[in-house]
Amino acid sequence: MPKIAADGQHLTVLNLFSTDAPEKQVKLLAAMREIVDSAAYDGWISSTVHAGEDKPGTANFIQWRSTEDLEVRYSGEEFKHRTLPLFGEITTSIRLLQNEIAFVQAKPELDGVEISPQRDDYTAIELFGVAEEEQEDLVDALGASQEYLLDAPGYRSHTVLRGLRARGIEGKFVVSYSQWDGKEAYDAFRAQAEADRTPERRKVDARVSALQTWQDENTYRVVHTRAAGE
Repeated sequence: MPKIAADGQHLTVLNLFSTDAPEKQVKLLAAMREIVDSAAYDGWISSTVHAGEDKPGTANFIQWRSTEDLEVRYSGEEFKHRTLPLFGEITTSIRLLQNEIAFVQAKPELDGVEISPQRDDYTAIELFGVAEEEQEDLVDALGASQEYLLDAPGYRSHTVLRGLRARGIEGKFVVSYSQWDGKEAYDAFRAQAEADRTPERRKVDARVSALQTWQDENTYRVVHTRAAGE
């Protein structure tokens, strides 16, 4: 199963697709499975497909050897004339995000961060817009400054991705990818009244709110994964 580490060895691509109906999500997942299962691109390492929970949509967490390898894929006839048109027919938005892993934190009893349908993680993916000169501050606010999460009931891990470039959005961005025991634990954490939050969390929340220029999110379950050579 793919592992996430802030070791700078891979380009991490997060492809986010939104749609407006559950049946279109089913079509998206089928199309993504077909692509992942036939993937044999030079430099491709792994793909992990996620199904939207709170809102219809999908996410594909992909590891590549380099940006150059990815751009070869993007410039190919199959991607331009089959893949993108197919997804365009059944989505309401397409965001193709190139990132580097900036921060990883997991509960001490876990062996790092793994993503796989063999696990039962409830996954939240949050996307934040940010001014270029404040991107590193937001990376820190979402990452190292959130050590308090280790004490949050149901929390398992979170990863912060520094946005490098993207198709489908403009400007700089940061992504938070977090894993939880289940929907109940995640919803309880998000819904906690401000007065009941720790001073540390209130401080960090205020900092994130001040730095972000926009925010979007959805929750997911991992449904399929495959690595090169499998």
